[in-house]
Order: sequence, then C-alpha cells, then structure tokens
Amino acid sequence: MTYSIVAKDKKTGAVGIAVASRFFACGAMVPFVGRDVAIASQAFCNPQWGLEGRERLTLGQSSKEILNDFISRDKGQSIRQAHMIDKNGEIHSHTGADCVDWAGHCSSNLVSVAGNMLTGESVIKDTLTAYQDCINEDFLERLIISMEAGERAGGDKRGRQAAGIIIHMGQDYPWIDLRVDDHSDPLSELRRLIDVSKEKFAHFSKGMATKENFSGTSDRRPIDIAIKESLEKRVLSGKASRSLAIPEE
Repeated sequence: MTYSIVAKDKKTGAVGIAVASRFFACGAMVPFVGRDVAIASQAFCNPQWGLEGRERLTLGQSSKEILNDFISRDKGQSIRQAHMIDKNGEIHSHTGADCVDWAGHCSSNLVSVAGNMLTGESVIKDTLTAYQDCINEDFLERLIISMEAGERAGGDKRGRQAAGIIIHMGQDYPWIDLRVDDHSDPLSELRRLIDVSKEKFAHFSKGMATKENFSGTSDRRPIDIAIKESLEKRVLSGKASRSLAIPEE
C-alpha cells in the first residue's frame, strides 16, 4: 500500500522516514523513528514491528537480529514489509512473499527504499537514485525530492491519498513531523508544509531544549533576527508565503 524511504544523514547524524500511499494517514501508521534509528512497517502493516523495533534499535540491537526475530514470530510475515536502519547505519529489509505486486526493496549506504502495490520497480529505483543525486541538499529536501521522483515513476498503483515525513536530530522528540492524511496530491501538499516550516519553524527549532541543554535558548532575539532576515530574503526574491494561516489584523 506504500512506498517509503528510510535514511540517515552522514553529515548531521539526522535520521528520518518519508512515506506516501493510497492509504489514509500512512504518516501515522508506517514510520517509527528514534534518536538515531528508524523503522518503516508497511504493506499489511504490523505496528508492533515499528514499536518494538524502534525500542530494540534504540537499545543497540542490530537491524538484522531484530528483523529475523520478527519474521520468525509473526504468522503474518508473508504479507508484511519493513525496512530499518540501526545505530551503526546497517540496513535490513523484508518484503513478504505475499505482498501485493509490485513489491520490493533496494538500498545503498545509509539509505533504504521499499514499496508494495506499486506501478513497478522503477518507483523505488528512481526514489533511491534521486536521493543519491541530490546528496548536497539538506536532509529534509533530499527526502522530499526522492519521494517526488518515486511519484513521477508511478507511485502507488491505486492512486494517491496521504504522505508524511519525520526527522529526528539526535533527540527523543522529532525535529520535524509533518503529515498529509487525505489529499488528492499529498506530496505537493507535504512540499507546501515543508516550505512553510522554513519560514519560522526551522529557526525556532534551533533554540529548543535538548538532552544536553535542558533550557535550550532562552534569548529569542537571534531567532527573531533570523526569521526577519529570512522574510526579507523571501520578499526580495519575489516569493510569497505559502502559509494558509490567517494573518494578524
């Protein structure tokens, strides 16, 4: 029912998942991300794979050990699909024999793509290639670019409905967590939300508290300056805000 990308950014250590599907609220059901690990559970998804998998990955268990255990324990493993990345950056994937065609997975260094009910193998291949081709973009941008490439290759053969993206930056809480649950063009809507996040949220998030700094940034002046400079730059470039928020009167 889905295709997704699981990846870890070598430069920043960020880890994330992006997903799209002709299935309502796939962004709530598929991705499970932790401080430095991630697992996507899809096809006839079993959320226990995601919940237990994230917990065990966080404790340092290997992706291979966890996946083999799930396959041996789950009587429905033939209709499951999952792929994950562990603390060491190792990737392991499973596409059950009874997942609906086209179904499969592929991977490279620190990145994995998997999908089922797709128009063809080119969906995951093009998603992976796009990620590799834009390696100099920031991590969030790479994930959405790669998903857009998968959509152009055909995406989910049943159509489009939902999408989501979640990234953790070394913390238990996500740096960004965006979902489009029911939309005629979910990746385009997800792209809009990402653009809006760059207007203010991206600057604000830099001052949030962390495990290492319980107070975070208490002086908001640098944040306000960064937001103002970003706004001025956007105005000079002629780009209007894509936010649907109602402005103050």
